Amino acid sequence: MDSSKKKRTVKPIAILFLAAVAVLITLQLFNPSLEGKPVAKKIEAPREVLAILENSCFNCHSNKQNLSWYDKIAPISWAVNKDVKRAKEVLNFSEWNYSAGEHQGKMYAILNMMQSGKMPLHEYTLLHPSAKITQKDIETIRKYTLSLASLNATKKEKNPHQNVQNSVPAKFPVSPNGVKYTDDFKNWKVISMSTLFDHSIRVIYGNDTAVKAVETENFHPWPDGSIIVKSVWKQEELADGEVRAGAFVNAQFMVKDTKKYTDTEGWGFAKFSGNDLHPTGKTDSFAKESCIACHRQLAEKTGYLFDVPMKVNTERLIKNLEK
Repeated sequence: MDSSKKKRTVKPIAILFLAAVAVLITLQLFNPSLEGKPVAKKIEAPREVLAILENSCFNCHSNKQNLSWYDKIAPISWAVNKDVKRAKEVLNFSEWNYSAGEHQGKMYAILNMMQSGKMPLHEYTLLHPSAKITQKDIETIRKYTLSLASLNATKKEKNPHQNVQNSVPAKFPVSPNGVKYTDDFKNWKVISMSTLFDHSIRVIYGNDTAVKAVETENFHPWPDGSIIVKSVWKQEELADGEVRAGAFVNAQFMVKDTKKYTDTEGWGFAKFSGNDLHPTGKTDSFAKESCIACHRQLAEKTGYLFDVPMKVNTERLIKNLEK
């Protein structure tokens, strides 16, 4: 190849390179930095637990980001800023204004996401391999979370022989987002059951609309009017080894109303805990900040419901889950 042909080949490549550099520089003019906020109240936990959270979660879920240089360059920074903003809306370790019960609930959600491999995000750990969660980390978080359940039970148990029926409120409570507690679910059909690592027994009830959706395999999406209630009790082991439901923990409601609950995939979430059935959340945004995050990550393919009845195991559902 003579020199003239070589020059003609090099010139277009140089022009493309310079154009790419110019575009990259121009993009930086539209690259707002993340809004810095002070730490209002940091989560309190044992040092080994904090070390895991700080290493794998704080970059997105706190007011203190320790971003790498490439995280700050547009267009990568646009995706990073969007992810951080959404992450802090769901969970912010720098604004940990939660009661003991809410703290425990948040830790359960964190543990579920870690155990399922959903958090930290895979695309995040590709660029930040040091943030990967190990099995040892998960076990540390699990032990701490279970210890919270025991601690909260001890604080609440003033009289272990108290008659539960006498403490049921005369007027049933309403969640901040408008979901009403009702005792009617006790007469509904049981559509599934489950247990959890916290040694609980969970019975899942469905109203007529939900049961019909199950029977006709029409629950992706679940029809409006569906109500699912998960009633949770502690496991109680008798002297002969029999395990049965013990102390009542909470009743978790999911009400399908696509027009009312647009921010949470059409589901209204509520949790009523303890003998007084006190509702979770201080404002109607609590479900957006906590509940739906796990349901989006772990149950999107089953209409955002964790406990799909085991008898529903058709070829169509299997194909849907494999998508």
